[in-house]
Amino acid sequence: MYIAKAISKYVRVCPRKARLAAGLIRGLSVADAATQLIFGQSRGARLLKKTLDSAVANAEANLDLRRENLHVIEVRVDQGPIWKRAKPKNRGGRHPIQKKTSHLTVVVGVQ
Repeated sequence: MYIAKAISKYVRVCPRKARLAAGLIRGLSVADAATQLIFGQSRGARLLKKTLDSAVANAEANLDLRRENLHVIEVRVDQGPIWKRAKPKNRGGRHPIQKKTSHLTVVVGVQ
């Protein structure tokens, strides 16, 4: 079985929100998955679309596969490092802010 994958690391989107978009495209053909992500109104969908396009380009260039035959085999959203920031509060206090990042992995192949 021929598979190609693409990984986007340190993407500035919360993993919980990106997993909602990832659930939409599992097991679909590449054309249907791209349509789902284009019309998804979230930032995670837009970033997953870029990773999906990269995986398809890897399959076409390295394995000589056609885009029409490809299906999404695996979509994984892992948590990346958290940027820790603080916001000043009253009486010298602080409120912690966590800016979360994600690692997006898309695997496409022929079924």
